[in-house]
Amino acid sequence: MVYEILTYPNKKLFERSREITEFDAELGKFLDDMYDTMIAGNGIGLAAIQVGKPVRAVVINLVNEEKIQDKADLLELINPRFLEKRGEIIYQEGCLSVPGYYEDVKRAEYVKLEYQDRRGEKHVIEADELLAVAIQHECDHLDGHLFIERIGFTKRKKFDKEYKRKQKDGGFKSATTGNSNLKDESKDSSNLKANNERIKNSAHEDRLRSSTKSK
Repeated sequence: MVYEILTYPNKKLFERSREITEFDAELGKFLDDMYDTMIAGNGIGLAAIQVGKPVRAVVINLVNEEKIQDKADLLELINPRFLEKRGEIIYQEGCLSVPGYYEDVKRAEYVKLEYQDRRGEKHVIEADELLAVAIQHECDHLDGHLFIERIGFTKRKKFDKEYKRKQKDGGFKSATTGNSNLKDESKDSSNLKANNERIKNSAHEDRLRSSTKSK
């Protein structure tokens, strides 16, 4: 099943999501549907709240060194909790819930977090570069925040003005099936060629050092 993705300024996007306590077949089906929705929207990440369900679950699937979005690399993060953040990195971000808009955002370059998988088992993951950015971006959604809240007052004011105008003129479209301009949440946008090359060249360098904890 492919869900409709909520887009700004839908008020539900600003809700804080609740923790998941039931790890059952229903959750597994929902995660599968989240993945299908993310792929249909040509994204690399999606939070449950973006499809209207306020629970702490995100899916992330980056493009590998062969420029393939391999499902084998899919991350399902349930009830994620940051253990450590360090460093700084500026990346140009986009969002399936804010279609057609991209801006530089400063985030931690390295993150370490604990999460549960679809069976409820706990894990710890370490990530940097693009993967760290994607994790932070999606986890922001779980706390009711969008990346446009991190772009600074002046850029945000300009964004609000332009977004309202373009939305009125029909310049912004919902992030639904076939919206191919959102691959990697920034891919194929004509004004982002330099950033696209950085994403393509660095995606395979994103190092995922994960260990599993049995608790």
